Amino acid sequence: MSEFDGLVAAVTGGASGIGAAVVTALRERGAHVAALDVQPVPESGGVLGVRADVTDDSSVRQAIETVVARFGGLDILVNNAGIGAQGTVADNEDAEWLRVLDVNLLGMVRTSRAALPHLRRSRAAAIVNTGSVAATAGLPQRALYSASKGGVVALTRAMAADHLAEGIRVNCVNPGTADTPWIGRLLERAEDPAAERAALEARQPHGRLVSAQEVAHAVVYLASPLAASTTGTGLAVDGGMQDLRLRPR
Repeated sequence: MSEFDGLVAAVTGGASGIGAAVVTALRERGAHVAALDVQPVPESGGVLGVRADVTDDSSVRQAIETVVARFGGLDILVNNAGIGAQGTVADNEDAEWLRVLDVNLLGMVRTSRAALPHLRRSRAAAIVNTGSVAATAGLPQRALYSASKGGVVALTRAMAADHLAEGIRVNCVNPGTADTPWIGRLLERAEDPAAERAALEARQPHGRLVSAQEVAHAVVYLASPLAASTTGTGLAVDGGMQDLRLRPR
């Protein structure tokens, strides 16, 4: 038996990367899981694939209702859908700022808003948001992305305060540079992909990229009923990038 047996989880951005790893980890531990994504998600291994565009309120609400209709309720929401952005504060036009914030921040607002009526009826309600070390450490060429993830961390704390009395815990994970498809695309566009990868690995004290599975394990902890006293927390999964200051090797 697992603490997730009988619980229902919805994971946005569940088709790939960290989201797919979270879907797998929750399913392996006995949860009923729905993978919500703008890309088609094949239904396999007991996972329900639901198309959802987090920039569209009606799409999000329909997706949540589909999950509830299939499984009879909703206990866990993992707000993971997000997109990347590069550049200084001067490098992106307003339209790009609005596009990224619409997905990375307002997407979580829409999905949480749609899920709340169902989470209020759960005996083990939890929301886990995907933040980033970019929210807590100043990184070059990440102004827009950092702003969006900083908003996620602040939103997480505010939601935790608002909904604690309703029995809903809200936390976030803050991954370092993770080995995901987005990072893979960045490396492909670099002049020297091998050198760029080495630089990304070197800036994390443990000397490598974070795996999607490592982030998923942190999400599972925060979503678990066994973590009933953990709320309003940002859990770093960054190889020490935020807090450690090691001597150069």
